[in-house]
Amino acid sequence: MPLHRWKIGLVSALVGALLMPTQAAADTRPTAVVSLGDSAMSGEGAGDYEPGTRGENGNWCHRSTRSMIHRTQLAQRTFNLACSGADSANVSLADTTHYTEGSQAKRLIDIATANRVTMVIVQVGANDEPAFADTMVDCIREWFNPLSAGCAPKLRQQWPQRLAAMAPRVEAALADVRTAMRQAGYADSAYALVLTSYASPLTEKMDPILHGPQGCPFKLPDARYGRTEAVPQFNAALRGVASRAGVRFLDLSRATEGHEACSGGGNPSGEWQRRITVDPWALVTGGLDAIGLHLAQESFHPNAAAHAQLGRCVTQFVLSGANSARCVIGSDGNLNAVT
Repeated sequence: MPLHRWKIGLVSALVGALLMPTQAAADTRPTAVVSLGDSAMSGEGAGDYEPGTRGENGNWCHRSTRSMIHRTQLAQRTFNLACSGADSANVSLADTTHYTEGSQAKRLIDIATANRVTMVIVQVGANDEPAFADTMVDCIREWFNPLSAGCAPKLRQQWPQRLAAMAPRVEAALADVRTAMRQAGYADSAYALVLTSYASPLTEKMDPILHGPQGCPFKLPDARYGRTEAVPQFNAALRGVASRAGVRFLDLSRATEGHEACSGGGNPSGEWQRRITVDPWALVTGGLDAIGLHLAQESFHPNAAAHAQLGRCVTQFVLSGANSARCVIGSDGNLNAVT
């Protein structure tokens, strides 16, 4: 072969080798899933809270080691950034502080950098305009007034507007979660982003006489309104948010059906939602700051049994690859993801 042709061939081979895409180095980081949101996701009501989140120095996030994210079977590591009482702004990238903690999305960046995150799950909105906890307290007040028609008539007029005001806030929080993951080097398609709704804590199917003393002081029509109207409408609003944001949606509105607070009458052992619960230990960890709301902070939240079932359903949903599903109780008594 003439020398000039040999040189041309060598140069061509070298250029081709440089231009060929090289195989990406294997990502050896441990896989992880991360949860963000409020009390329903933090594990409020499940007990066994992480030290430092039990009221110490004003941190009442109540992150449970039994929360649903820790009951999933999706990755090598699980991280819970959710905090009791958090709203959409606390999840977002905004410079907010809640119970001494800053932005959940900002902390997600560090976790997603150190680990290979395969799923981020978000449950938020209840502490925005719906003001779910305050609404429950208002309804309890109505129970003590025998002449009151209950809280349902007023809520029926207000609830749609509250949900409409909440929706863009949750959308903005989800957009910030996407931004946080991009800042950590992830394409949108590299992980699953899931938004969930909320399970109804109450049912009208309680002991018609003793349900108040048993720990559920609500008028039965108010409990019926919550289960059959308020929670389904809340679910529909969040489903719309997920659709507009382009994220996956898991419907939890019926997840504790038949296991709501006080559904067991005198026997709460089969319930998945807490009745009114007073935690004297809060006085030990939080001191005088616990007096008031924090003493009963666990009330009407999913308990540890519920979180085990929710983790099972989340696992099924993510592995299914479906864009949306409902968590419903099957014939085996367990919670399953149904598409």
